[in-house]
Amino acid sequence: MSTPEIDPKEIVSAFAKGLDVIKAFGADHAEMTLSEVANTTGLTRATARRSLLTLQSLGYVAVEGRGFRLTPRILELGYSYLSGLSFIERIDPLLADIARTTGESCSLSVLDELDVVYVARRTNNHIMSVTLNVGTRLPASHTSMGRVLLSALMPEELQQRISQMRFKAYTRQSLQSPDQLSQEIESTRQNGFSLVDQELEEGLRSLAVPLYNSRGEVVAALNVGCSALKVSTGKMLNEYLPVLLDAQRKAKELLA
Repeated sequence: MSTPEIDPKEIVSAFAKGLDVIKAFGADHAEMTLSEVANTTGLTRATARRSLLTLQSLGYVAVEGRGFRLTPRILELGYSYLSGLSFIERIDPLLADIARTTGESCSLSVLDELDVVYVARRTNNHIMSVTLNVGTRLPASHTSMGRVLLSALMPEELQQRISQMRFKAYTRQSLQSPDQLSQEIESTRQNGFSLVDQELEEGLRSLAVPLYNSRGEVVAALNVGCSALKVSTGKMLNEYLPVLLDAQRKAKELLA
């Protein structure tokens, strides 16, 4: 679904800047000074200070000495979105079955602009250097779930998003150009699944399929991630793909 044009006069810039401040915090920046927030967001110190004080007054930011940090109340914002995804509760037992059957980690994600966002996960192993949790964002271009979700877009919207992507060489196997990605997405569309072999991180293989609702619309992507040292691509296609496709069929029956 394409994003409609918005009149710049309708945008509340102060609100947008406050969101930039929230997004500046993360695993590597759990606590920051005013100067660090301003540098990270590109805002002036005065603007960053007003945003932080506003967030503090609302209970989303706490202050200790010169440091600012997000409070647990910030989770309300993400929970409001997740609670609206009613299908997660119905699909979660399928994730549990996949994880139990394959012995691997299984995840569910949705597409947000150029990234996939994890909305559910069952973990049986730890194969990435980055911890994956609900809310984790990864580039759609180099992930199996991302390519599955991108393959569901209309051609014009797909090309628009690809034109905005930065092709970083995460590993020696990473795709390096828009043309390569376009070809891979077309292959994903024809095959009905995506297998990404160590493009995001060395040693990580991932296999994903789309999940459809009863109207045939793609609502999410489902994947299995495993160690390239332990599981061959052949095993993933021969043993794990049928498990994912079975879950895909069951999910369509569950989703209105």
